[in-house]
Amino acid sequence: MATTINHSGTRQHILRAALKSFADRGYAATSVQHIVGAARVSKPALYYYFKDKAGLFEALVDQAHDERYRLMQEAARRGEGVTEKLEEIVAAIFDFSSRNRELMRLAFATAFAASGEAPGGTKCREKGRRNFEFIRALIEQGQASGELTRGFSADELAMGIYGELNSYVMVRLLVPDCPLNRQTARQVVRLFVEGAGNGKPAPAWRKPVSAAEQEHEK
Repeated sequence: MATTINHSGTRQHILRAALKSFADRGYAATSVQHIVGAARVSKPALYYYFKDKAGLFEALVDQAHDERYRLMQEAARRGEGVTEKLEEIVAAIFDFSSRNRELMRLAFATAFAASGEAPGGTKCREKGRRNFEFIRALIEQGQASGELTRGFSADELAMGIYGELNSYVMVRLLVPDCPLNRQTARQVVRLFVEGAGNGKPAPAWRKPVSAAEQEHEK
């Protein structure tokens, strides 16, 4: 058991050192020597846990997406209805993102990276889609139970709350004093559920978009 714990600790130690190197220099400018120097381990030790630099980078990106997914699942179990579940999820992701700014910055940068800026084997889009689908499934539950409107599709509603969640996280990366706490999470979900409308009829110019207009916009 002691050996297993030691292996696990060494792997995490290498990941932490690699994360700092990638965050400071970027993927292309970070060498294996930079990582082993920062981690104070030998190259054979690094290669014992990771195939190469790309494998190490991919492990970090996977960690960001997989941990968010695990936290969303765990948070959803704490809520009663869909509104409570969403608040728990947003609060959990906010907390994780606040404690792991460099990891989240790496994950977001990878999603929009140009060729050569990140290894091509990352499962960023695949895992990001999986996380989005989890939220979408909750939205469908809310529509089925009557908590959420059917006036919008499940995709549109899921994009609304998931997009707002990620927007707050990205703003926090740029503006560290942006509060990612329970109160902010509650306000985000409240805005999503209650909306920003005042209950009055929409202005006359807000007519439905015609099929011809939709085709033109394509």
